Amino acid sequence: MAAIKPSVPKGTRDFSPAEMVKRNYIFDTIKSVFRKYGYQQIETPTMENLSTLTGKYGDEGDKLIFKVLDSGDFLSSVKEKYDVIDGFLTEFSKNAYQAATIEGNEPKYWVSWGQKFDQLKNDWNSGKITPRKVFEDIDIQEFELNYYKIDVKKLGLDSKKLTSQISEKALRYDLTVPFARYVVMHQNEITMPFKRFQVQPVWRADRPQKGRYREFYQCDADVVGSSSLLNEAEFIMIYDEALSNLGLKDFTIKINNRKILSGIAEIIGKPELIIDMTVAIDKLDKIGLDGVVNELLTKGFVQDDIDKLEPIILLKGTNYEKLHKLRTVLAGSETGLKGCHELEEIFEYINNCKLQRATLELDITLARGLNYYTGAIFEVKTNEAAMGSIGGGGRYDDLTGMFGLKGLTGAGISFGADRIYDVLQELNLFPEGSNQTTKVLICTFDKGGEIYALPLLQQLRAESVNAELYPSGTKINKQFDYANKKNIPYVIVIGSDEIESGHLTFKNMTSGEQEKLTVNQILVKVK
Repeated sequence: MAAIKPSVPKGTRDFSPAEMVKRNYIFDTIKSVFRKYGYQQIETPTMENLSTLTGKYGDEGDKLIFKVLDSGDFLSSVKEKYDVIDGFLTEFSKNAYQAATIEGNEPKYWVSWGQKFDQLKNDWNSGKITPRKVFEDIDIQEFELNYYKIDVKKLGLDSKKLTSQISEKALRYDLTVPFARYVVMHQNEITMPFKRFQVQPVWRADRPQKGRYREFYQCDADVVGSSSLLNEAEFIMIYDEALSNLGLKDFTIKINNRKILSGIAEIIGKPELIIDMTVAIDKLDKIGLDGVVNELLTKGFVQDDIDKLEPIILLKGTNYEKLHKLRTVLAGSETGLKGCHELEEIFEYINNCKLQRATLELDITLARGLNYYTGAIFEVKTNEAAMGSIGGGGRYDDLTGMFGLKGLTGAGISFGADRIYDVLQELNLFPEGSNQTTKVLICTFDKGGEIYALPLLQQLRAESVNAELYPSGTKINKQFDYANKKNIPYVIVIGSDEIESGHLTFKNMTSGEQEKLTVNQILVKVK
């Protein structure tokens, strides 16, 4: 068997023990804050039914869903069906023009079919279409089927059946939609309002780049069954506390409201283009005002619309000053004014709490790409490192309605753990010793030393001290090298002299200091 060059798929990574210590530091810090605010942990499967995920993230999001190919012997039969289609198209394309001479058929009809199948064959060969499209877009009439002796139904090539055979499942794109599905399935078992958190990986078929991976972890907190804006205020406090606990000193929590964006679309007379408008203005910080204007002009907006929109998206001032200006601009939109009122209520809650380090900013250009948001929306960015958003979320009024449970409002936020990791690494914010997995290494010279060391090893572990016993038979210098490579701060050396005296050699691997101590003295040092 030929040797295989080891590799991982693009956009995925291995994590070393040292990296896992740091990642768990992030997860544990965030989880502790979630629990403090009354959130309970759940987990959902890696795979969801494809129908559960599609249609929830917009057209762009749907393109990034990793579909799972069903396994089994059917794959060989599907290939046979593909081959049959390929042969059919080749044969039909070659003979379609000759068919024009068949008695009783109109030449124009067959010439048009010939041209149609020539194009179909070209598209098939170039990979532009699938077998499903062959039978969706081309009405193969009974005459042609009989003429080429092809029974579509017998082959199982109808579009729905073929699609379901190929893929019925997908890797989850986020944790919110699976959570909505969970709520509906377990609605009789949970207490409303239901506050849950989840820390699990998600997958997106995106182009890998710095801070953007195809497999990454999300740390989500959601609450359903409560329309109170206190939930949104608490999300701001959760972001502030968790990121402050992780050592970030300068970060901004941006907030907006989808109702305000809808109101803006209404007052410029383009409510049907709300999605195009939000997608464009959400790019303001990336492509600038000119880029946003150019994109809007290609999406059906005219210069008069731009003139109305430009002063809104360039609003300056404090949060309350922006709200005051928005109320004036949105005076003719009930939806927009409701969005302003909701933001004002959230600000009122926050004014009665003291944020540690976060800056709360009303950003009219914040749109968030996910279509299910209906109220307040959030995005968090650090001002200390060049990185995209490290968190985001918002209010969704009827996400569970897609699964049959109507009228259940919810809201949630997510921490981008992988991006937070990169930021903490860049800023050197991981606590000292965060790359340690073992605190004490016991080194011995022979089997007798190992036997003597075992009760001490148990004592250390009973006191919640991470400890290892290095197998004897290796030179002491190599045992010390092992401790240094694993960043183990303390080493206990047990030889015949130590066993006889009861005073063990205790070495600080950082300072190099070495002393003789009793077991009890050692326990005091390392606890």
